[in-house]
Order: sequence, then structure tokens, then C-alpha cells
Amino acid sequence: YSLAQVQKSLARIQVLGYDQKMDVYGSLRVTPVSSGYCLGSSNWVITSDHEKITYVSGSSTLTTHPRPMDQASLKHSNVLILTALTQTPIANPDSMLGELCMTVASTIRNNGSVLIPCYASGTVYDLFECLSTHLDNVNLANVPMFFISPVADTSIAYSNILAEWLSQAKQNKVYLPEEPFPHAQLIKSGRLKHFKHIYDEGFSNDFRQPCVVFCGHPSLRFGDAVHFVEMWASNPQHTIIFTEPDFAHLEALAPFQPVAMKALHCPIDTSLNYNQANKLIRELKPQHLVLPECYTLPPANFPLRLDLVVSKEQIIGDRKQVAAPAILPVRRGEVHKLPVRCAKAQVQLDPELARQLVPVEGKTGVGVCSVTGRLTVKDNKFVLQSLKPEDDVASTSSGLTRLRNPGEPMRNLQYEYGPLGIDQFVQRLNQEGISDAKIEPHKNGYIIHLQEHDTLIQIDDNLTHIYCGV
Repeated sequence: YSLAQVQKSLARIQVLGYDQKMDVYGSLRVTPVSSGYCLGSSNWVITSDHEKITYVSGSSTLTTHPRPMDQASLKHSNVLILTALTQTPIANPDSMLGELCMTVASTIRNNGSVLIPCYASGTVYDLFECLSTHLDNVNLANVPMFFISPVADTSIAYSNILAEWLSQAKQNKVYLPEEPFPHAQLIKSGRLKHFKHIYDEGFSNDFRQPCVVFCGHPSLRFGDAVHFVEMWASNPQHTIIFTEPDFAHLEALAPFQPVAMKALHCPIDTSLNYNQANKLIRELKPQHLVLPECYTLPPANFPLRLDLVVSKEQIIGDRKQVAAPAILPVRRGEVHKLPVRCAKAQVQLDPELARQLVPVEGKTGVGVCSVTGRLTVKDNKFVLQSLKPEDDVASTSSGLTRLRNPGEPMRNLQYEYGPLGIDQFVQRLNQEGISDAKIEPHKNGYIIHLQEHDTLIQIDDNLTHIYCGV
């Protein structure tokens, strides 16, 4: 694709901020909320007037640099769609990070350099912070770190100015003002140097060993990481550390074999693990749960680890939760109809019509009145408006009203509601010439017998039955 085609496609994308609501053709409202995984990562809340669907993508409940996960907005949904759980369920991110730091220090002490194939954003910000702190503590503060990526400049700049996406502690630094990330100070002091590529002006002059190099791509199929693997592969003093869980490290290194440099697999995946996912489901309390089928089965490498699944029976302590959500497992390529049915719609009352209403108090704090109006539907929004003069009930030339034709509006109609007054009802019957009405009490109301008309009228609290020809 050409650059113009890419830009034309991107121009169709509408960018939203956290908690910003967007109306979709009047039918739905979508809202992104922080997922806590990386800068800008979001979960989505999709709502109509009375229904709610939540989509949980890559999320994390750990305390790192992004804004914490917003769980309150995800609660009590009709359907929760759960995806992107951890790819390394038995690897603890904190343990992996500690092992990485110790390996880097050990390699540098042996006069070797370290290559960390990574993405240009995300976990790399935490690696800058933790690794620089560890090197300071072991008296290796003079070791340079190099960040090489076509978007290295942009990545570092955006991480320092997008305060909306940061944790509260880092947001506070922005407003002081201070740089929210330690890597800004590392760059000023010259410990961290960033370049677009290895052929960038000044890289050859600044590059020295031993060092730590962060560059892409984690697959080792393209990017400047390929150059460093080819340059250091034959030296056992150097180390390559794989931190991204998206790629198998042995497959990544396969084209470069034989490799003498040390290879370490330290996958740092801060996504929700299965314990965290089960806890999250209990707290969010969805009615239905949609998730990949593989999340309901133990991993192929650990078939007996039943703790590495999303449990179909949510557990609280030693007791099973009664109101566990109904689980709908799905497979790749399958199409499912979500168990959500729109049973109600919201109707807005036009201000002009509202001014004409005179509510009567039905009970304390509740007013009741009948409404006749014109219901208009536009952009999936319902509005009840006042009838216009031409909307009167049609009348004949003799002045008598006739039945409405289908589609004709109603006007000046009366709606009966509330309990039926027996005395008033009998009086109205007398006015109509029916004077033989006999009233008998009934357990739920009254029975009125009209002898001349051979008719019984049974009046209950909520129903009225008329029996003719009895």
C-alpha cells in the first residue's frame, strides 16, 4: 500500500478519549475505558437504553505505568466478552523482570553486551526504569543503553505528554511539571540514547560496548535486531533476552543457528492471568460470559493444571457462587448470536407536550396522567410530540365522528384508569335507562346483575368481566 492509501484509511478512524461516549446511529453508545495494560489500551462498554455489553481486551490489574484498569464501568453487564488473557500463565512478570535484571548485570560484568528484541512502546518503558535502577544499585551506572526504532523519537515524546493514559503518580509529575518517566532523565544524562536505525547519523560515534540494546523486531525476521544477532551470535559473552510473549524464542533464533551467544526467555506478560480473570468475573457479575473455548480448558503443556482455566463455577472461599454467569465458549471463525434482547426503548417527551400535562398524584411522590401525541422516530430515537390541529379525529359531514382509518392519529381521547367507583357506575347506568341493576359483594370486588338485559358484570380489583346471555 502507498502512504496516501494508509493515510486515507486512518482518516476514517475517529479517536476517542477515556470515558468519552460516542453515539452510533442512535442505537448504541460506545465508551472506551482504561484497561491498565499499556498506554492507551482500552476496554469497551457498549450500551443501549436498557442493555449493556462489555468487551474486555488486553487488561492488567498490576501497578505499572498505565492508568489503572477501570472495573466499575464494566459491572453488571448483560454480556461480558473476555479476551486476551495471558499467553504465559505460569510465568510471573515480577520474577521474569528480576531474572532479566540479574542476567543483564552478569553479562555486563563478563564484558558482554545484551540484546533485548522488543516493541517500541509498552513494556519497554518499564524495562528502562527497572533496569537502570538495578544497574545503579550494582555500580554499573556507566553502562550505556541504546533504543533503536523508526519511531523511537515519537514513542519517547508521546509517553511524556499523554498524561491521560498514565498512572496517578505519573500524572502528578506531569502537572508539577516533571517528566513522568525516568527515561527522560536517562536521555538528558546520556545513559539512554535513541536512534531511528543503526545507520542513523551519530550512532557509530556513540556506540560502545558493553551495552544494552533495545530494538525490534521481537520475531527477529526484520528490523535492526537482525543485525545485532548476526554480529554477536558467535560470541558466548553476549546475551539475547526475549521478553515479548508473542513469539517462540527458539523459532525466532532458528535461522541463525548455530548460535554461541546465551539466550534467555523471560516473557513479561502483564495481561490478566486465570486467577485474576476469575476474580474479575466475580466482581463484575455479568449475566452471560463469552470467551474463547481454549480458556475453559487447561493448556496443552499442562493438561492437569485445572487452575489455569476460567472456571465455570465461580468460587468464593470454600463455597460455590450461586449466581454464576452463563458461559458461551466460542472458536475461531464461529458466528454466534449474543443472548441480548432489546425489550424496551426510551421515549423522549417533547417540552411543548410536557407543558400541557397535568399529573394527578397516584401515590406519594408519583404523578400520573394520560398522554396523546405523535410518536416520531428518527436516527433510532423516539420522541413523543404534540398533535397538530390537522391531526383531529376525522368527522363526517353530519358532524358525527367516524372510525379512524389505519395510520390516522388519535386526538382528544380519554383513557380510563384507576379503581371503578361502583356508586358512580350504577348512577351512569340509570342515566342510560338501566334501572334494575343489583349489586352483590364479591371476594375481590362486586357482581352487578342486569336482569332485563340478561347480563352479569363482574368487577375485580384488576379486571372487569361482562357475561351476556346468562
